[in-house]
Amino acid sequence: MKMNLFYATAVGAFAALSAANADEIRVLNWQGYGTDLDWAVTAFTEATGHTVVHEYFNSEQEMLTKLRTNPGAYDVVLINAAFTPQAQGEGLIGRVDTSKIANLADVPEDLAGNQDLNAGGALHGVPWTWGLTSFAVNTNDFAEAPTSIEVFWDEQYTGKVSIRDDALEAVQFAAIATGQNINDISDLDAVKDKLSALMPQIKTYWGSENDWNQFMAAGDLAVATFWSGSASRSISAGLPVQFVVPQEGAIGWLDGLSIPASSTNQDAAHAFINWMIDPEFYVKWAAEGAPASANAKAAAALPDDAFNKRILGDPEVVARVQFQRPVSDENREKYLELWQGLKAAQ
Repeated sequence: MKMNLFYATAVGAFAALSAANADEIRVLNWQGYGTDLDWAVTAFTEATGHTVVHEYFNSEQEMLTKLRTNPGAYDVVLINAAFTPQAQGEGLIGRVDTSKIANLADVPEDLAGNQDLNAGGALHGVPWTWGLTSFAVNTNDFAEAPTSIEVFWDEQYTGKVSIRDDALEAVQFAAIATGQNINDISDLDAVKDKLSALMPQIKTYWGSENDWNQFMAAGDLAVATFWSGSASRSISAGLPVQFVVPQEGAIGWLDGLSIPASSTNQDAAHAFINWMIDPEFYVKWAAEGAPASANAKAAAALPDDAFNKRILGDPEVVARVQFQRPVSDENREKYLELWQGLKAAQ
């Protein structure tokens, strides 16, 4: 069978690798999040000889616990940038050898140089995917998409508004609405007041992508916070929704691929990470609903009508994004207390 560029690139890069020195790579990630796609793993194994085994986590805290309690068990781990400094500070992940990640050359400096992925003064997480928490509207309720986050407080949509039941997300959403830095909220009272004013608008809270889709499909909601990747899938599924990045901005997240300090398969781990940020891999994954790629060449290779190119490929949109940074335990507790108090008062 004729090899496509994806296969050819990998074969050329690892031609010297023989089956005799192939490694088994153990990857720690969310289940169903790119690295465990059957076709991608098969292609990687055929090209390099390395096999890939996955283990999964259900939260960032569980991921950190697995790294702490199972030294040597993992070779690649997915870590959100907001948690990379903690993993680096505890010595759980090692410095990335950038000379072994050829595709890193196509990652823009504003992502490759992300402060948190470069915790400790060196790259400890290769930028992989990113996305937004913003909102989407039901196009049956809007002839034209709104441009401001203030639509959530518009009385004509009372009872048709929803946000996710998550304290950190709610507080950061309100911080944007009050013109504040989500990573340095100086006026928590203003956030509380803004959320208090939102409560009468809300029909329900959503907890999962499936919940959100059902509410929108039933016409129960006019506007609701949502994730960019989920919105792409909802639109592809035919739901009457449009994703909006308002003039006030949106919450951004960035995921990186790291190598545990205790990995015994460092070369194979670097090869797998390079594979995961390859444009050929990403374009195929994007057709299945992938988040935005940190690789500029990969993003540019998408069809012009692709969601991640139309929406997240706009430099003006990216300029409005506030990427999440680490949140202290103290602040998390404050936000949770605030959020639970507001809900209890309804």
